[in-house]
Amino acid sequence: MSITTRAAVVESGGAPFTLSDVQLAEPAPTEALVRLVATGLCHTDLGVASGGLPFPLPGVLGHEGAGVVEAVGSAVTGIEPGDHVVLSFTSCGACRNCRAGHPAYCVAWLPLNLLGGRRADGTATISRDGTELGGHFFGQSSFAERALVDQRSLVKVDPDVPLESIAPLGCGVQTGVGAVWNVLKPGLGSTVLVLGAGAVGLSAVMAAALTPATRIIAVDRVGERLSLARELGATHTINAGETDLAEAVAEITDGQGADGVVETTGNVAVLRQGVDALAQRGTLVVVGAPPFGTEVALDVNGMLSGKRVVGITLGDAETQSFIPDLVDLVKAGRLPLDRLISTYSFADIDQAVRDMSAGKTIKPVLTFGVSSFSPSGGPPSGGV
Repeated sequence: MSITTRAAVVESGGAPFTLSDVQLAEPAPTEALVRLVATGLCHTDLGVASGGLPFPLPGVLGHEGAGVVEAVGSAVTGIEPGDHVVLSFTSCGACRNCRAGHPAYCVAWLPLNLLGGRRADGTATISRDGTELGGHFFGQSSFAERALVDQRSLVKVDPDVPLESIAPLGCGVQTGVGAVWNVLKPGLGSTVLVLGAGAVGLSAVMAAALTPATRIIAVDRVGERLSLARELGATHTINAGETDLAEAVAEITDGQGADGVVETTGNVAVLRQGVDALAQRGTLVVVGAPPFGTEVALDVNGMLSGKRVVGITLGDAETQSFIPDLVDLVKAGRLPLDRLISTYSFADIDQAVRDMSAGKTIKPVLTFGVSSFSPSGGPPSGGV
């Protein structure tokens, strides 16, 4: 029997989010029904909503959900009704990369998460008045009061931690943290350069502050975000609108360059500057995603000093172990995500989109019902 729930539907590319009653399909054996408590708003959601990616619209997006399990399918293990869960990406679980602990590089990642809008077997999870909608976004489609969630998107978490405070772990935060911990792995005396002080970049700054890195440099054009980066662990900041990046990095590092760079902006000109700012044998992690087909020119001879450029998806994280560990750090106050979060009621999703697009908020989190969580990173519920 189908379940009716309220969802934010994007009718077509570039259209606003519209609250509408939709029907969830009968849960599959490998799915759980989750009542959403909160869900983060991410630039990926906005990119798809704009029509920039071939996701089937009308559809329901949302991929940083957090909620409480209401029911589980017959094949779901390790999760039961009443469990608190953070929702992340899904994967097949059977390919070589999944078996090796790298599900973010699942061979079926794109159709299962970003482009397909359907389950792996081609069936729809969401409909409206008998018409199928695009759904199953990152195995969840969490811009709704309830969601059918693929079992590999479910991560059981500590019920003592407010779900509104950890919803962003499902995508943006684990991406920034994983870029530092899983790829760069900075050692004592090293320099980490973070290009862009949005949610992903500031997550990278916080992650770097929990490593032996000696210098952590945050770069942005917004002074308030650079000030926040300092408070979250950056030892140096560079305002790219006022200072030449190459000269500033050279001065901070005594001409050596950065050992590790996290590029979060998706701007290829900034990416090129980051590669040029690398030290010998340094590594740049590409996180920001420009439109498909975008290319960047590099100085080949400049790369011969051992420089590496590595692409990354979702922090190359194995979610079942990575996300609970991040929750423990949030609970202990060592990963202060509340400094990034601004909460909005679900009904105010379009205000959250406007504030995010205008740079008024770093990480909007939509809440369903009454919330006791008090973020310190932005405007109260309802926006500014």
